[in-house]
Amino acid sequence: MKVVIVYASIHHGNTRKLVEAIADKYEIDMVDATTQQKADLSQYELIGFASGIDFGKFYESIERFLKENLPEHKKVFFLYTCARTSESFTQTMRTEALQKAAVLTGEYGCRGYNTYGAWKLIGGMNRHHPDRAELDSAVRFYESLLENLQEK
Repeated sequence: MKVVIVYASIHHGNTRKLVEAIADKYEIDMVDATTQQKADLSQYELIGFASGIDFGKFYESIERFLKENLPEHKKVFFLYTCARTSESFTQTMRTEALQKAAVLTGEYGCRGYNTYGAWKLIGGMNRHHPDRAELDSAVRFYESLLENLQEK
């Protein structure tokens, strides 16, 4: 199965660590949406979008990338790192993907090191995140996506 993960990892590389953990074990293509805003995704069977969370949603570069580049009827999943994991931050992305008749296959989120605003004054929060267990969980999430898609 041909897979790509489009990501934006701006401040501390938290999200890039998730994507690289998956890429270390599986053959996937990676597109950094902060440096590349156009890509032909038509050849991919599964497309991931990964981002840090900024004011409760994915970075604008990822949202714009999805709107401008996602072909219709593709299988899509989401990865993200954030300050708190008590909620999902994919609603805007899900809505945009569904407008392109995408099949939503899942999402994985975990804590990421955060030094935004006042957190900078005290050295940040979630300093050692994503940690090894969270990276391993991201890989297991990806593995379960592949297993579920092969069963169908």
